[in-house]
Amino acid sequence: MDGVAVRVRVRGPQDGTPVLLVHGIGRSLEDWRDAQDRLAADFRVISMDLPGFGLTPKLRAKPGLPTFARAVIGVLDGLGERRPVHLMGNSLGGAVSMTAATTHPDRVASLVLVNSAGFGREANLPLLPMLYGVLSALPVLGARFRPLARDAGLALNQALFADPAFATAELVRHAAKVGRQPDFRATFVGTLLTLGAPVAGSFPGWRRALLAAVGKAGKPVMVVWGDRDTVLPVRHYHAAVAALPHARSHLFPNTGHMPQIERVEEFTALAKDFVTTCAMIES
Repeated sequence: MDGVAVRVRVRGPQDGTPVLLVHGIGRSLEDWRDAQDRLAADFRVISMDLPGFGLTPKLRAKPGLPTFARAVIGVLDGLGERRPVHLMGNSLGGAVSMTAATTHPDRVASLVLVNSAGFGREANLPLLPMLYGVLSALPVLGARFRPLARDAGLALNQALFADPAFATAELVRHAAKVGRQPDFRATFVGTLLTLGAPVAGSFPGWRRALLAAVGKAGKPVMVVWGDRDTVLPVRHYHAAVAALPHARSHLFPNTGHMPQIERVEEFTALAKDFVTTCAMIES
């Protein structure tokens, strides 16, 4: 897309109902790996790195919801997938998915919003680990900040889950690798600045406009959340249910910011039922 090779992972039968999975800010397609493998028993499932995150370089365009939504459609085009796709987005990926559904309604069949951005002001994001990461890269003083960067990175990944054991050594190592990607910091900061500001939190304007557009689009929606999310707290779930009164909804107990990892079996069962029901209505 725009001369940039977007990293994707495709599983499941070619003729299966198409599903596309979108990760959150600063993350990668690995956040969907186990859920993707389970969903692929029934559907054609695509996961992708948003440009500038994961292991994919950034695009020339400014990072933000419109650019990321365009990248989602670009991936579908690149794979030759012209059927309406069922989008599942976690955190920032939920807002990206909603944007794609409103800007390209003919390409989107339904939305599964997983602890999605767009429903409240608060967003507890990992600025301290980023700062330590920058300091640890300094040529002379960097060595003394590297232990702090490692500890902050571990704490950050543990905070994504109600059970910190889900922050496995493999997950933490990959998150650190993603954070060292050359375009990561510029994409992270650039994305944040389009959505909100320190202290002020998420700007209400884009949230109101996006939710109004989603309501008008009339796509089937399912909202799921973890009740112990420390990034986008559970009050956002209740705001989402109020804003999208016709959506299916499910609140996972004792679960953090990524139910698709922490409650993978229960999540995929819900998602399979939702997509299957939507596909039956379409046909």
